[in-house]
Amino acid sequence: MTRTALRICPLCEATCGLTVTLDGDRITAARGDRDDVFSKGFVCPKGVSLGELDADPDRLTRPLVRRDGELTEATWDEAFAAVQAGLRPVVEAHGPDAVAVVLGNPNVHTVAGALYPSVLLAGLRSRSVFTASTVDQMPKHVSSGLLYGDPLAIPVPDLDRTDHLLIIGANPMDSNGSLCTAPDFPGRIRALRRRGGRLTVIDPRRTRTAKLADEHLAIRPGTDALLLFAMIHVLFEEGLVDLGERAAHVIQADEVERLAAGFTPEAVAGPCDLPAASVRRLARELAAADSAAVYGRIGASTVEFGTLTSWLVDVLAVLTGNLDRPGGLMFPLSATGAAPRPARPGRGFALGRWRSRVSGHPEAKSELPIAALAEEIDTPGEGRVRAAVAIAANPVLSVPDGDRLDAALASLDFMVSVDPYLNETSRHADVVLPPPPPSRGAHFDYTFNALAVRNQVRYTRPVLPLADGQPDECVIQARLILCLGGQDGADPALVDAMVIDTALGKAVADPHSPVHGRQPAELAAELTGRDGAERRLDMMLRLGPYGEGFGADPEGLSLARLLDHPHGIDLGPLAPRIPALLKTPSGAVELCPAPIAAEAERLRARLGAVPDGLLLVGRRHLRSNNSWLHNVPALMGGSNRCTVQVHPDDAARLGLTDGGPARLKGDGGEVEVPVEVTDTVRPGVVSLPHGWGHDRPGTRLGVAAADPGVNVNQLNAGRLLDPLSGTAVLNGLPILLTPVR
Repeated sequence: MTRTALRICPLCEATCGLTVTLDGDRITAARGDRDDVFSKGFVCPKGVSLGELDADPDRLTRPLVRRDGELTEATWDEAFAAVQAGLRPVVEAHGPDAVAVVLGNPNVHTVAGALYPSVLLAGLRSRSVFTASTVDQMPKHVSSGLLYGDPLAIPVPDLDRTDHLLIIGANPMDSNGSLCTAPDFPGRIRALRRRGGRLTVIDPRRTRTAKLADEHLAIRPGTDALLLFAMIHVLFEEGLVDLGERAAHVIQADEVERLAAGFTPEAVAGPCDLPAASVRRLARELAAADSAAVYGRIGASTVEFGTLTSWLVDVLAVLTGNLDRPGGLMFPLSATGAAPRPARPGRGFALGRWRSRVSGHPEAKSELPIAALAEEIDTPGEGRVRAAVAIAANPVLSVPDGDRLDAALASLDFMVSVDPYLNETSRHADVVLPPPPPSRGAHFDYTFNALAVRNQVRYTRPVLPLADGQPDECVIQARLILCLGGQDGADPALVDAMVIDTALGKAVADPHSPVHGRQPAELAAELTGRDGAERRLDMMLRLGPYGEGFGADPEGLSLARLLDHPHGIDLGPLAPRIPALLKTPSGAVELCPAPIAAEAERLRARLGAVPDGLLLVGRRHLRSNNSWLHNVPALMGGSNRCTVQVHPDDAARLGLTDGGPARLKGDGGEVEVPVEVTDTVRPGVVSLPHGWGHDRPGTRLGVAAADPGVNVNQLNAGRLLDPLSGTAVLNGLPILLTPVR
C-alpha cells in the first residue's frame, strides 16, 4: 500500500521540504512540499533522487571490523568493543592529542552531526581537530569572529528585500546557496530582477548565475580582495561612506580608510584584469542603491586572502549602511539559538591559542588546518597523531595531496569511521559504523536555520522505521562518546541526560532566562520526545528566542507545538540584531582588527603582481555535493561530468581538442582528464570540479567507480594556506596544461 510523508531534504543547504511517496519500506518518489513554509514546493534534482540514495545497494547495513587485515561484518556490540579496545590504549599511552577527530561536511546536515560531535570533543579534550571548514568556510568564521566577537554570527543577504545583489565567487544557481540558506535561490534571483533590482556577478567563469546577471565581471582568480579594497577606496575618496542607523555601534572606520589608501581602481586593474572605470562604477552603484547586499562564497573563500576577502564583504556592507538592515546583510535568529540578551561587551574572538605540531599552523575556532592532517600523522616525533575518529568525512578526496593522506591514514594505529559507505577514506578504518538511510532518521536543521534568509522552524520525524538491529545515528554517536570515555556498555541515553542536566543547570542560574531560579530536575521532567535527541530539541526550542520558556509564554515554541505544524512555522523576516548579538570587548563592530590590518599590508605587497600562465578554479554541479552523491545513478551524467574546462583561445594555443585528453600538473601531482572547450571560462583560467577520483582500490562504490573522474585536489600539495584561517588555497592556483598525444 502506498502512502505519503513529509521530509526535509538533507542533501544541500537549501533545506527544501519534500513530500515523499512510500511503497512498503521504500521511497518511490519525492517532490517539493507546496505547503512548506520556507521552500513552498521548490525542489532540485538532488531532492528528487532521495529515494534512490536511500535505497543505494552499496550502503553499509552492518558494522565492519578489521580482522586479519580484512574488513568483515560484525555485530554492533562487537564493533563498539573494538572501538574502545583500539582507542583507549592510544589515549592512555600518548594523551588525547594523539587522537585526531575529523569531521566532514555531512555532519551539518544531520541531527546526530549537530548534537554529538561537540560532546565527543568536550570529553576527549583533543587539540587534534580537523574539519571540512578549512577547505570551505573557515575564513567567514574568522572574519565574523574578529568583527562581531562571535565566529557563528554570519550575516546573510536579505535576498527577498534587496535592491542590488553583488555575488562574488558563488554560483547559487548550481549550489542552491551556501552560508545562505535559501530554498529556491534561483527563484529569488529572478524575483529580484522582476522587481527592478540589479544583479552583479564577479566570477572568472560565466556560470549559470552569471548568465542571469545585469553585469558579469570576469575577474582574475584570487584577486577579489584587491577589487573589494578598491571599491572601499572609492567610497572614502568620493565621500560615499554612510554608516546609516548602525553608526553608533561601529568603531575604527577611519582605520579602514587608512588601510584602503593605495588600493585605487587603477592600481588593482592590472592584477584583477578589470577596467578601473568598472570598479569605480560598481562602488558608486552599490552606495547609491536603496539597499544592497554583497554575497561571497567558496571562490572568494578558498584563496590566499580568503579571510581578508570575507572581511571586506562585510566592511562594504557597513560602509554603505547595509549591515543589519532590511535588504542588506542581516543576522538570522534561529529557533534553537540563544535567546536575545541585553547588549554588553564580550570576550571577543582569539586566534592561534595553540599551533600544530609540525608546521606551527595556528588554530582557528579550536580547529587546525585539515591540509596539515597528513603531516601530523606521518611525521615522527613526540605528539604525533596515532589514531583517528572520522565522522562523515572523506578527506582523501576533499583535501590537498590525497595520496599522502591516503598513505598516512593507512599507517595509523587505529581508526574508526562513521560512514554509510566504504569510500576512499573509510576503507582505512579498523571499524566502520554505518548510520541508517536518511528516511529512517529525524531531521532538524540546527546549522542552516542560523543561516536562513527568513526565520522559520521545521522538523520531520523518520518516514520509515529502523531496520531490525539498526541503531539510530544519534545512538551510534552517543555510544562512540561512551567508548572514548572507556564506558562501552553504558546506556547511550546517559549522554543526552548529561547534556540536558548541564544546559538546564546553566539556564536556571542565568538571571535573564525565563527559568531563572527553578529546579533543573523539575524542568527535565517536563521535556517531551521519543528519545534523548528529541528531548534536547524540545529543551532548546523552549529556551530559545521564540520559546514558551517552560510556561513563561504559553504561545511560544516547543516540540509539541512544532509537531502540530508538519509544514513548519514561519517566524517572520529577518530583523535587526545589533548591538545585542555583538560579543567584542568594545561591545561594537570592531571594523579594523589587528590581524586583518596585518593581512591588508601583506596584500598591499601584491598590488603590482600579475600572475603568468594558467590558473585553476573549481566548479559546482547542481546534481552533486562534494563527493557524496556520485554513487546515485540519477545524479550522474549530463552536466555532472569531470572535465577540465578550457577557453577556446587557450585550447588553440596549447593544441587541445574538445573531448581529447589533457594532462594537468600542479605542485602536488598530475592527472589526466578530458578537455571541454568552452568560452564560459575566461582566458588564462581552467576549471575542474571537486569531489571526484573514485578509482582507489578497496572501496564499495559501484556507480562512482564506473565513472571515477580525477581528484583535482591531488594537483595541490597543500603548502599554501590562508594564514588567518588555515584554509587551503584551492582556487587561483598556477597549473600546467598539456595535451596527451
